[in-house]
Amino acid sequence: MRLAGGGGAPDGKELSAEPVEYKGYRIRPAPYPAKGQYQTAGVIEKEIGGEMKAHRFVRAETHASKDDAVSFSVAKARQIIDEQGDRIFS
Repeated sequence: MRLAGGGGAPDGKELSAEPVEYKGYRIRPAPYPAKGQYQTAGVIEKEIGGEMKAHRFVRAETHASKDDAVSFSVAKARQIIDEQGDRIFS
């Protein structure tokens, strides 16, 4: 797994949400509490050549609610997929 944009939740308190399928990728939004807000974060997964690949992302944006953070994390993951495709796994 490759880290992008920093590490994950320092205390392991990620708030996973239902995965979303997008263009053959699985997006797992995983925002986490940070300074009274929720940090944009998630994992993009795809099976390539029989092997499950994963790309973890964390972004600087924070949100007042978990639902807002989940929605934005999915939107950010879609943007990453659209811009980079399978290159995110190399």
